[in-house]
Amino acid sequence: MTDMNRSKSREIAMTALYQIFIYESNKIVYDTKTVIKELIEIQNDFVIELVEGVINKKQDIDNIINKNLKNWTIDRLGKTDQAILRIGVYELMYTDTPDIVCINESVELAKKYSDDKVKNMINGVLDNLLNNKDNQ
Repeated sequence: MTDMNRSKSREIAMTALYQIFIYESNKIVYDTKTVIKELIEIQNDFVIELVEGVINKKQDIDNIINKNLKNWTIDRLGKTDQAILRIGVYELMYTDTPDIVCINESVELAKKYSDDKVKNMINGVLDNLLNNKDNQ
């Protein structure tokens, strides 16, 4: 199978971003494409777009997230939760992926990798963002 589904691609992007966030917090130099290649053998443009998009827009994405979090900031979340939320916001704000798909896919990842409290928070942030998209 050469063309994996987008859900699996998002999971790979989440894993790559998790690793990159660990490297960044430990001031380890990394190459984005190498991190992705270690996770997936074939070129996957969607994974590359998500990972590079989140990295390139990280400051804007974090500002949007922090604006939509109540009494909390993204840096207090675990690295996996940060990756899931950033992918969701990136897709919602910067891609043509249907809004409901962006939210559902992030919630599905959170169901698998986060606890219920974080899953609900991710859902709430993305839902709030969707309802106030024009004000971000």
